[in-house]
Amino acid sequence: MDEQNNNPYAGHTPMMQQYLRLKSEVGNVLLFYRMGDFYEMFYDDAVETARLLNLTLTKRGVSNGEPIPMAGVPVHAMEQYLARLVAMGKSVAIGEQVGDPTGKGPVERKIVRIVSPGTLTEENLLPSRADRLLLAIYKPFKGRNTKYGLAWLNLASGDFKLAECDEENLDSEVCRIAPAEIVTGDSFDITVPIPAAMSKTADWHFDFKESEQQLCAFFQLDSLTAFGADEVPNAVCAAGALLRYVARTQNQSLSHIQRLTVDHITDYVVLDPVSRKNLEITETLSGENSPTLYSLLDHCKTPMGSRLLRHWVHHPLRDNQQVIQRHQRVQAFLSPTSLNVSTQAILTSVREYLTVFPDIERISTRIALQSVRPRELASLRDAFQQLPGLQHYLLTNLPLSEQDELVAPLCSLPEIYPLLAKTLAVEPSVQVRDGGVIAQGVDAELDELRTLASDSGAFLMELEAREKEATGIPNLRVEYNRVQGFYIEVTKTHLDKVPEHYRRRQTLKNVERYVTAELKEWEDKVLSAQERALNREKYLYEQLLATLQIWVVALQQLAKTLAHIDVFSGLAYHALKNEWVRPEIVDTPTIQIELGRHPVVEHSIERFTPNSCLLSEHDRMLLITGPNMGGKSTYMRQVALITLLARMGSFVPAQSAVIGSIDRIFTRIGAADDLAGGRSTFMMEMIEAAAILANSTPHSLVLMDEIGRGTSTYDGLALAWAIACRLLTHNKALTLFATHYFELTRLPEQLAGVRNVHLAATETSTGIAFLHEVQEGPASRSYGIQVAQKAGIPMAVIRQAKRELERLEQGATPQLDLFAQADIHDQEQNDMALELAAMKQAISELVPDNMSPRDALDALYKLQHLFGNSQG
Repeated sequence: MDEQNNNPYAGHTPMMQQYLRLKSEVGNVLLFYRMGDFYEMFYDDAVETARLLNLTLTKRGVSNGEPIPMAGVPVHAMEQYLARLVAMGKSVAIGEQVGDPTGKGPVERKIVRIVSPGTLTEENLLPSRADRLLLAIYKPFKGRNTKYGLAWLNLASGDFKLAECDEENLDSEVCRIAPAEIVTGDSFDITVPIPAAMSKTADWHFDFKESEQQLCAFFQLDSLTAFGADEVPNAVCAAGALLRYVARTQNQSLSHIQRLTVDHITDYVVLDPVSRKNLEITETLSGENSPTLYSLLDHCKTPMGSRLLRHWVHHPLRDNQQVIQRHQRVQAFLSPTSLNVSTQAILTSVREYLTVFPDIERISTRIALQSVRPRELASLRDAFQQLPGLQHYLLTNLPLSEQDELVAPLCSLPEIYPLLAKTLAVEPSVQVRDGGVIAQGVDAELDELRTLASDSGAFLMELEAREKEATGIPNLRVEYNRVQGFYIEVTKTHLDKVPEHYRRRQTLKNVERYVTAELKEWEDKVLSAQERALNREKYLYEQLLATLQIWVVALQQLAKTLAHIDVFSGLAYHALKNEWVRPEIVDTPTIQIELGRHPVVEHSIERFTPNSCLLSEHDRMLLITGPNMGGKSTYMRQVALITLLARMGSFVPAQSAVIGSIDRIFTRIGAADDLAGGRSTFMMEMIEAAAILANSTPHSLVLMDEIGRGTSTYDGLALAWAIACRLLTHNKALTLFATHYFELTRLPEQLAGVRNVHLAATETSTGIAFLHEVQEGPASRSYGIQVAQKAGIPMAVIRQAKRELERLEQGATPQLDLFAQADIHDQEQNDMALELAAMKQAISELVPDNMSPRDALDALYKLQHLFGNSQG
């Protein structure tokens, strides 16, 4: 009785008791429970997994008097199912068999790892050109430091970073980091502006002393001062909880995580979530991956290059010196030292060299985690063979020295290639368990076991010949298969000649299969040799991984070097191909663009009209007027994207550009409801405007498009006027202010630092023509009625609108006059008359006497299709 009280699972079978104990360890995480060739799920996990993965839901007997729901996936296909679950934001615990399957009772199992959206390291589960980050957020409950503590880890590369931010910047920081999974304390609930899996951990894991001790023990330090973490204590709380979470889920060494880096928000040009969305940096407004700024620029040949580029486009820099250094690097790839080879040819050759390199960054991580696969090491071996050639080509053709940080790491690991070339088979198996990974001649014991396991042909031929002669059975055969092992096969016509010492192994339709003592002894010897060879090979592979551990950090540095070469050469290639220019970087808040182009739109239309822009301390605001569809939004986004490109280190699409120090980019373009949050279009518009007025500075770039249009004319005009004045006189931000309120064009008469420009349009015999050209001064008119006509509004409505516009421009109030009413009525009558005439014509063409029932039915359907929606 006491035993049952102490064991909450006593009523269950031993197998299910083990399962339930493991399930209690992982809580609400799905559990993949290894049973032979399948991973099984039971109870609620089975029901949920079957629903998510469209698996068959079955039952596995009864335990504790209840049927057990069960679903499963094959071991060999586990990763593809795992990838689907993780993509849905689910976490999965892997319960592996670790005990001896020949022992009594259930095989011992344990949780070897918990796979979550932010802790992926496997090649097949990770997107190759994007990172999957794990972020921990700590919200302090008391004390003078009320900043949020942030810590995030890229487990696939080992990058571990810290930051603190105010509540008003939390959404911007979360969007900048873009985590796949967020970890918070049990008592802290948070809503974030991006899709991310949410995980909970105990609140005490965020305790400062606990976290500091955890981090110091991990990095083997007495204090975190060396990392500069003293200045961000709340971030240390988050980092300790994050490290504890990762250690619990991974159950393995994390030696590739070498340091903490404090990431200051002031290092980057801040883009809030709305601005990142509006500028379509890595995702279009409709949620597609292309066409975006990133998809346009990504000419990278390696996955780590693409990931670095993605990081750069989301992290434009504020420090001018760092930006200038990046521009110099891009320029170096456009400045060949060889007079006999063109810049295009050199860039092409460099990029061809890069194509041979695998994802060294992630391979080095999997070496540290001892989960790297043989073929990944083979790809590393083959890549190392190409490094001296790449280094020599760069030194020969570009203005780079052997000490340059883009060159020196390329040949800093001379020991790795000989080791891998000697140890690995030329084409190793995918998995170590399949054998064929270690090369012949590496280990004498392995070679001997392989010979013993494979050299069975001569013995079997000799045995077959002896048995044929001894039994007189001419068609006797000695065979082998993986299920039955070795056997002697005899057709049923010769069963009377089978000796007594043959023991039957299997009966088939036309043959009997037997085994002898001699054959069984040989089988045991061969199969034992095979198993011992696989075990020996596994041991040697583990020894190889242990040897490679000392080079993990150097491999990470090599990966970073190749990524930078990839990005710089890719940006140079794009600049050369598309006639982009190097921007000049200055310290004052300035944006001076001559004949700039929208980097994405110019590729999607036949002829793009370049436009210039001047914003400075003396001209802080451009009031932009012009018709809808005239190009105002494109022009504004173009200026913002050119600024972002310059600050991230790229050349820009312009004839020339001078870009000054920018701390933030704000965009209020377009409008959308937040129905779930109970906020209308106008409310969203005002919330975004309020954020801009609260946070923009004289070094900020602000894009304001049609502010105030979500309410009545006078309210909207008054708000637009007041917001524009506030930006000019208080915030003093560099501002592009697009509006349809012509009253605002009088602002330059009252305030300094603002100019009128407009997107030109003209009327032609066929309607309005958009010139997409920015010209000085305000627009003469809005062309709204002409745009409406072009959109297909009925001519009766257009004519009435023109009459009302004339009345309004003369100071009258709008009204429905009799002429307009008659005009609309006449148009409706004309439309009905035309439709009746068409109906009569269609009916007159029918000949009922010559029609079959089917023809008549088809004719009726045709008439219904043509006239079934008519009214009146």
